[in-house]
Parts: sequence; structure tokens; C-alpha cells
Amino acid sequence: MSVKLNVLLVDDHAVVRAGYKTYLSFSEDIGQVYEADRGETACQLYSQWRPDLVVLDLSMPGIGGYETIRRLLGRDAHAKILVFSIHNERVFVTRALKAGAKGYITKNSSPEILVAAVKKIAEGGTFVEPELAQQLVMAGLSGNDDSDGIQLLSPREFDVFCLLANGYTTQKTAEKLRLSYKTVCNYGTAIKEKLGVATAAEMTLLATRRGLLGMPEK
Repeated sequence: MSVKLNVLLVDDHAVVRAGYKTYLSFSEDIGQVYEADRGETACQLYSQWRPDLVVLDLSMPGIGGYETIRRLLGRDAHAKILVFSIHNERVFVTRALKAGAKGYITKNSSPEILVAAVKKIAEGGTFVEPELAQQLVMAGLSGNDDSDGIQLLSPREFDVFCLLANGYTTQKTAEKLRLSYKTVCNYGTAIKEKLGVATAAEMTLLATRRGLLGMPEK
């Protein structure tokens, strides 16, 4: 690869960005690495710098990762986005790829995996961390397609669902996602309707079945 790749790295933790920026700088194929701490900023910087690829976290305050993917693709249908996340549950991977991401790796991946994924996607391919790819294949073979309603949730509803199901109060959820209390209440009502549940306990049970309970704090 003769032309160096410019990358936009999006994560709300400065220490995480610094570490991944260092990993990327080890590769002679990587040129400029821009940084953003949330989705809103990422969309602005993307329009300004037009990077070759976006490396994006999912769990961020503000509009969040899934909505960021949607907005970036709205600005540029050919935007190349690699998700890197603490979440290794299949539902996160499926939602990210359906939203338009070209790849998905976890933050437990080695630096070599990160660089390989960036290169592959920049060249027009796709890249899913091998263990996650195997989960997707096995789910397809078994016919397990997440048909319990979770896939009906919008990106922001999914974020709210995960927090409420993990025991966050409405107020704490609002603070973490930087939303108003009323907005979270409205999301909660819509989520229950889509999932066909009536209580927070039922949401927790559903999250448990999907491996979404007790997710690492981000």
C-alpha cells in the first residue's frame, strides 16, 4: 500500500484513544490519525478531514455509536467504518454490520488485528474478528436470528435498553447517555412495547437470555 491511510479514531476515553493511536502509528501504512471523543464531533471532523477510514467505539455519550454510523453514511455512502468495542456479544456485532459498518473487532484484540482490519477495510474488504465471525456463522446455521424483538429497537433504544436491563435507574441512564429524564422515559415506554414486556424485570430476563446482562462498565 503506497499511499498512507488517514484514520479518524472515535472513543470518549482519552487514554484509550492514545493507546490505539500508538498501535496504529506502528504501521508504516498509517498516516494521520485524527481523534474525536463522541459521535457528534466525529461527524464534523469527517466532513472536514475526509479520512480513509473511521475506527469507532459503540458505547459513547451523546448520539452513541450506532447513530454515528448512520449519520456518517448519510454524509458519505462510501464511508468505511470499523467498530472496536468492549462488547463481544453477537447482537452488538449484528447490529453494527446491519447499520453499515464494514468490520467489528473487540478491544481485547491484539494491535496486529487492529492494523490488519484497518488495511483490509481500506482496501474495500470487510473484517470481523475470527471468533466473532464464527459466532455469526454458527448462529446462521442454527437459525438463531435474534428474532425476540431486540432487532426492532432503534440504536438509541438499544443503548437505553442495555442500561435499564442492567439495573440503571432512569435518571442514571439519562446522565450516562446525556439525555433528558423525560426522553429516557419515552424510550423506556417504546422499548417495552416493541419487546412485548411490561416491567424492568422482564427486560432484565430478556437481556440475560441474550448475554447482555452484567456488561463491563464503559
